[in-house]
Amino acid sequence: MLYLYIAVAAVLGAGIGFFIRKQQVETKHKEVKEKGELLVQQAQSKAQELIFKAKNDALKIMEEAKSDEEGKRDELRKIEERLMSKEENLDKKIRSLDDQKADLDKKVESVKELREEVQKLHEMQTQELEKISGMSKDDAKALILKQVEEDSKVEIADHIERAEKELKEQAKEKAKFIIADAIQRYASETATESTATIVNLPSDEMKGRIIGKEGRNINAFEEATGVDVIVDDTPGSIVISGFDLVRRYIAKVALERLVTDGRIHPARIEEVVDAVKEEVNDMIKDLGEKAAFESGVTGLHPNLIKLLGRLKFRTSYGQNVLKHAMEVSALAANLASTIGADVASCRRAGLLHDIGKAVDHEVQGHHSVIGSDIAKKFGLSKEVAHAISASDDNEDPKTIEAMIVNAANKIAVSRPGASKDNLDSFIKRLEEIENIANEFDGVKESFAVHTGSEVRVFVKPDVVDDAAAKKLSYELARKLEKDAQFQGQVKVNVIREMRAENFAM
Repeated sequence: MLYLYIAVAAVLGAGIGFFIRKQQVETKHKEVKEKGELLVQQAQSKAQELIFKAKNDALKIMEEAKSDEEGKRDELRKIEERLMSKEENLDKKIRSLDDQKADLDKKVESVKELREEVQKLHEMQTQELEKISGMSKDDAKALILKQVEEDSKVEIADHIERAEKELKEQAKEKAKFIIADAIQRYASETATESTATIVNLPSDEMKGRIIGKEGRNINAFEEATGVDVIVDDTPGSIVISGFDLVRRYIAKVALERLVTDGRIHPARIEEVVDAVKEEVNDMIKDLGEKAAFESGVTGLHPNLIKLLGRLKFRTSYGQNVLKHAMEVSALAANLASTIGADVASCRRAGLLHDIGKAVDHEVQGHHSVIGSDIAKKFGLSKEVAHAISASDDNEDPKTIEAMIVNAANKIAVSRPGASKDNLDSFIKRLEEIENIANEFDGVKESFAVHTGSEVRVFVKPDVVDDAAAKKLSYELARKLEKDAQFQGQVKVNVIREMRAENFAM
């Protein structure tokens, strides 16, 4: 019975709970529904506001677009008005230019008429002058040319007189002609040496063999020859540097033989260098003997011959000293024979005047003093020793032979082309003469020839006629007298050449 009550109570409780729960759910559903309706109302209200705002914005945009469109229409209307105005102005200018052209055409016709009228008046005037003077036009022209020729005679005579005066002055200075003749009878080569010699290699791989392992080959070579070997990035060559040309020559020949042979190691280097030294010593002796023979100097001591041969490997002011010595010897002999001095002493002193340069890097003092001491040591006469000492103004020359050797030395040093500095100044003088000629109108090109004693000017034949060419030669001569620096006379040769060419097909 108790269980029944409990079951009934449970059922009643469940029913009551279900009813309560149902009430709660309905209440909750009602609240949710009301809340949803409220949200829908709020959303509809918000949407209406947005729609209203969008309509207002659209209206504003349409109004702004309409305003912009009206502004652009106004701007286009103004542009159209400006274009119309410009078109009207262009039409006015075109009409004005047409009027000006017509006016110019009238003026041109008027000028033509005036020119014809002037031409007629000129012809009438010429005829009238011919009647009055009783001379034709050609006769009057011939008379004027004759008068000009008469007026120019005085100037031409003055020019001839000045030329004759200059020739007389040159004739009086016979020493200048003697010097010029001596130079012409002996023309010596000049060579420029530097303190470095380049040796060409068959390939850059040879540089590594020349250097050797840890540089032992190049060190052995420099020690044996007394020079510096420079191996840089220059392709296919190395440089031998040293102040002594004999050492450089020995090093060059020895290195070329080593490269050709291919065997490069310290022992082989010593062997080759020693062999080349012996050959060079023999060559120096041969050079000295050849120089003495060609200069006509005999009886020199063998050691003096060797010192003379060493001068082949010395340079001074761009000149090879041995060539310079032979040149001075020949010039001194020519001068001595002309004025009656001792030719043999001058020839000997001229050849040996720079002998001190063969050892001046080993003995202190001026090379002329060293050379004089060497001459005394080898038994040469006091006159020759004095001439050697005075050859370079180290002391005043006391004999005519010493004066001649001193003069010959200066001539050999200062003549055009002997030294670089003198050659540069000589070339500048020639360029100056050519530049002055090129300044004249109608000149095509010009050349200073015969060591500046003549300038050849080629003119344009279509610009300069024969008469103008003669006038150009006269004016150029006066211009050279005024502006150019030169000695003696300069012949002005104006050349006018007309060529006509065509082809036969």
